[in-house]
Amino acid sequence: MPERVPQRTPERTVGAVLAWSAGDVRLVLRTGGDRPVALLSLRPAGLPAARPAGDPAEAAPLVEIQALGHGRFPGSHRYADTVTGARLRYVRHTTCRTGGAAELRVLQRDPVTGLLVTSVFRAADGVPAVRAWTEVAAEGPGTVRLQAVTSFVTGAFLADAGRTVDTCDLLHGDSDWVAENRWHRTPLRAAGLVAMDPEIHHHPPRGRFALTSRSSWSTGEHLPTGALVARDDAWSVAWQIEHNGGWHWEVGERRTGAYVALLGPTDAEHQWSTTVGAGREFSSVPVSVAVAAGGVDDAMAALTRQRRALRAGRPDRRRLPVVFNDYMNTLMGDPTTEKLLPLIDAAAEAGADYYCVDAGWYDEDGNWWVSVGAWQPSATRFPGGLGEVTDRIRERGMVPGLWLEPEVVGVESPVAAALPDEAFFQRYGARVVEHGRHHLDLRHPAARAHVDAVVDRLVADFGVGFLKLDHNIMPGPGTDLGGTSPGEGLLAHNRAHLDWLDSLLERHPRLLIENCASGAMRMDYAMLSRLHLQSTSDQQNPLLYPPVAAAAPASVLPEQAGNWTYAQQDMTEEEAAFTLATGVLGRLCLAGRLDLMAPARLALVREAVAAHKGLLPRIAESLPWWPLGLAGTPGPWVAQGLRSPDGSESWLTLWHRPGADTELEVPVRQLRGAEAVAEVLFPAGAPEWPLRWDAERGVLHVSCPATGPAARVLRLRRG
Repeated sequence: MPERVPQRTPERTVGAVLAWSAGDVRLVLRTGGDRPVALLSLRPAGLPAARPAGDPAEAAPLVEIQALGHGRFPGSHRYADTVTGARLRYVRHTTCRTGGAAELRVLQRDPVTGLLVTSVFRAADGVPAVRAWTEVAAEGPGTVRLQAVTSFVTGAFLADAGRTVDTCDLLHGDSDWVAENRWHRTPLRAAGLVAMDPEIHHHPPRGRFALTSRSSWSTGEHLPTGALVARDDAWSVAWQIEHNGGWHWEVGERRTGAYVALLGPTDAEHQWSTTVGAGREFSSVPVSVAVAAGGVDDAMAALTRQRRALRAGRPDRRRLPVVFNDYMNTLMGDPTTEKLLPLIDAAAEAGADYYCVDAGWYDEDGNWWVSVGAWQPSATRFPGGLGEVTDRIRERGMVPGLWLEPEVVGVESPVAAALPDEAFFQRYGARVVEHGRHHLDLRHPAARAHVDAVVDRLVADFGVGFLKLDHNIMPGPGTDLGGTSPGEGLLAHNRAHLDWLDSLLERHPRLLIENCASGAMRMDYAMLSRLHLQSTSDQQNPLLYPPVAAAAPASVLPEQAGNWTYAQQDMTEEEAAFTLATGVLGRLCLAGRLDLMAPARLALVREAVAAHKGLLPRIAESLPWWPLGLAGTPGPWVAQGLRSPDGSESWLTLWHRPGADTELEVPVRQLRGAEAVAEVLFPAGAPEWPLRWDAERGVLHVSCPATGPAARVLRLRRG
């Protein structure tokens, strides 16, 4: 941990209330009286204080802890009303500067169990957000078994917004393989917070809206990001759970007010529990919470700033190369020297900076799925050796890369027999097997030594400067090796995995790593605070990719959102431009049979790459917006926008899919009332789309003469 240096952080304690301002956010906490600490307000700095809503004494406790033998009162499925959480009492707080951010630590104690519970808040300069987690220790000789620990709980959004449950909406997202980033906006009452008159029943409601992700795919079913939004878009609070394994978040109503609770793994949802006692402490997974005096776009802009703050210490965050990858709609895991050499030449001609040889480079007999794990180059695929291929990549001015799935070992791999049983996930004394693979447990030194040796060898032997790290199985609840609960074993592996990535990047600081898990099934900021690029999907149908790409910046930084562009020679010019446009306003992941393209088609690819590279410095500081809305079923028109932080310049990708009208009105609220100039950035030579700006309404009128798929990337600037 970084050294903590005490600072005079702006704060004041008034009676039983603590007010702390840091970064661009202000927290107000109740600390006194016969109540646990509660977060009463979380607002951007500089805004007037919120008007009190209800009795502050009834505010949701800052921490909820489910402990064996202590339970909830009243009983429910919720992470609210825990007996231990209700017994916590304020002890003290401290402030400091650590890791380039201000930090507040609030200590509470439970007199019955002897638990010492510290809530940690960190705020980065200029960011209207906090990062938070909970640390739990215990006094005395005994132990306490924890079954759930919240990283963050508050009901402050109602007071800060000046709203009630009846006038707030919940923004939440589903995710699935090739169907990622499906967002919904639901009134809280319709989401499950049913009006039931808690006063007449003398108990709080028992219902909740809850989302859970299980096993090792943190975004395999749902997104760890959400938001509460005032119905009129005047106030919003957004969050993300920063964990590469199981998590849970929920929103519920209390006897007075409501709450949002953010957690990592739990007993009920993930078979997780752990003990704390003398010399044994526990820290929950970190979360980030951002606030904005505005709607969905404003909340996601605040969360975007927080994500950049999480990556601020990474020296390579401004390195944004264009990567050609030969998998999607190209070689599809069947690389050979004969196929690769012309593709490498064509990728260089198109302007790629890196070339990644994807899956199959280790395959000798087509049985690689269950025999993978040694990661030795195939001799049959590369008669002159893989070095012939990587040398060609460097000769053409690009950096070589390889696909790797380091956490798995096929059941028929020699590595499966070479490593001890303890190096793999186990349940009841037997190795876990999923889809013909074992799962390595990176807590074990033999597992760690194996993956270290693989990467070090590939870097040393082939000059690899890029790795696409994939993860295509889910090993169930975890591993119970050593007598732990399965969820505790998985959490420990998740954290060992992050530690391995940190050490890997420390040893190889020039190595760039793409995060992939069957596309975007592990798209979280435990991983993305470290890694450089995120595959947003495995979607191979170019007509279905735009909704995924357009919604991706709600979950991942635009400069990390790796959207596939796989133009082909047999596409029409408009179809090729359609798929190429998908990558321009994110991180363009180039693919396609460029080696088979006529010069005119390759020139279109080169134009897209050049347009993308020209925008990359602006993309890396931009904020996302969704002119047609983030939530809801995508229509035949799809739109994704980025804007400069000062709002003077905006960029917009518009996809016209089959069935779309020829006319579209695009709201651009950040330019409303201003004279603006709209122009097409890509494709420059395609048939014209007439554009007309209505300054008074803040609307761009767009005409599309195409009858089939077509797309344009536009720029709007203040005139």
